[in-house]
Amino acid sequence: MKKKADIGLIGLAVMGENLVLNMESKGYTVAVYNRTVSRVDQFIGGRGAGKKFIGAHSIEELVASLERPRKVMMLVKAGKPVDDFIDQLIPHLEPGDIIIDGGNSHFPDTIRRTQYVESKGLLFIGTGVSGGEEGALNGPSMMPGGSPEAWPAVKEIFQSISAKVDDGAPCCDWVGEGGAGHFVKMVHNGIEYGDMQIICEAYQLMKELLGMNADEMHEVFKEWNEGDLDSYLIEITRDIMAYREADGSALVEKILDTAGQKGTGKWTGVTALDLGIPLTLIGESVFARCLSAQKDLRVEASKFLSGPGNVFEGDRRQMISDLKDALFASKIISYAQGYNLMMEAANEYGWNLNYGGIALMWRGGCIIRSVFLADIKKAFDANPALSNLLLDPYFKEKVEAAQAGWRRVCATALSYGVPVPALTSALCYFDGIRSERLPANLLQAQRDYFGAHTYERVDAPRGQFFHTNWTGKGGDTASTTYVV
Repeated sequence: MKKKADIGLIGLAVMGENLVLNMESKGYTVAVYNRTVSRVDQFIGGRGAGKKFIGAHSIEELVASLERPRKVMMLVKAGKPVDDFIDQLIPHLEPGDIIIDGGNSHFPDTIRRTQYVESKGLLFIGTGVSGGEEGALNGPSMMPGGSPEAWPAVKEIFQSISAKVDDGAPCCDWVGEGGAGHFVKMVHNGIEYGDMQIICEAYQLMKELLGMNADEMHEVFKEWNEGDLDSYLIEITRDIMAYREADGSALVEKILDTAGQKGTGKWTGVTALDLGIPLTLIGESVFARCLSAQKDLRVEASKFLSGPGNVFEGDRRQMISDLKDALFASKIISYAQGYNLMMEAANEYGWNLNYGGIALMWRGGCIIRSVFLADIKKAFDANPALSNLLLDPYFKEKVEAAQAGWRRVCATALSYGVPVPALTSALCYFDGIRSERLPANLLQAQRDYFGAHTYERVDAPRGQFFHTNWTGKGGDTASTTYVV
């Protein structure tokens, strides 16, 4: 075994342990450290036995065991633990050494940490790592950003351990400066929220409206996974529907309907509000989880509030076909909105994002991996300046072909009282973005009436603002024009 390690890792929880096993399997020697030091010895004597690992019992030992430039990756809980380990590492590192945060950090923290670490003469990378335990071990999707000078030193390691697509291309490439890597990972997680919610809404319609059992739904998801919807989340939903307890009952129906979340979907929604991007589907997906968590209130309300009956009288087979269209069209909307958010962030933070490359990074290893992403890469390869996925000929054709079934699903769900917030918000976005004129003219009139906030006119140049004394009792003074 080499006397020095190629890279060090702090944090031997599920993700860290599996990621270092992945690195070692690709020929790298890895130094490992954990805050609970006994965990290091357990790993070295367990899954790491006989492999190219160097166990460290202190930060000093970890750093001393690394080849220069030293590369130390952290897979620890986001927030203060990351800052604490950075401060512990800095005194032991030299100019040009690299600190890597592979956790689910919020991108503003990564921007701040990059600046801080660089001010100490060191380099910093904040990289999103997606794919869970299986991905970490067998090949995750990785989205690195931070100090550009650090990328050449870690590129070989990152790309060798990442997932590969059919042509062997790694699902990892440099994203951009500062917090760009963690921003793209945040958007990935937001899209993940959206994908999961629209699948859950399809499930609820099949179960409650069509009266389908788990075996029947398993067959539907199995069929869907062989077409446009072919994806990891559809695949695991197919498998979940087939899973049985010892008594033969479907486990999925025994699980309490209260969803958890770790905050990345909320971050995506809040960032969209900050940047003024209509991220409606992902926002509704976050709120759907919040509503699910109000289980006691929902139980109480279910006994008090009534709605329409939900005995479906339509064509069951047609409804399933329409559901497939609604799911696919909404998926297109989710990605269109997510990409718009990344575009606006690139303008705001001065990042040069490769949008086709991001789709490639998401094609393997990560939770939202799907065949669909190859078409997104083709769209941006054909037109790098594409302003919205819906303006690409392929996606225009697909969403327009699906919209009849999509509309029938939303109308049926609303008529029968089955909540489908993500599917309907996606449809409303589609109808909104294709509307040359929206009722915001009335909204501006209202704002000017009660607050003298001014408005622009269709018969005057953009940027010229007007105020009307609507009641004859007000003055001519207008409020300062501003954007929140």
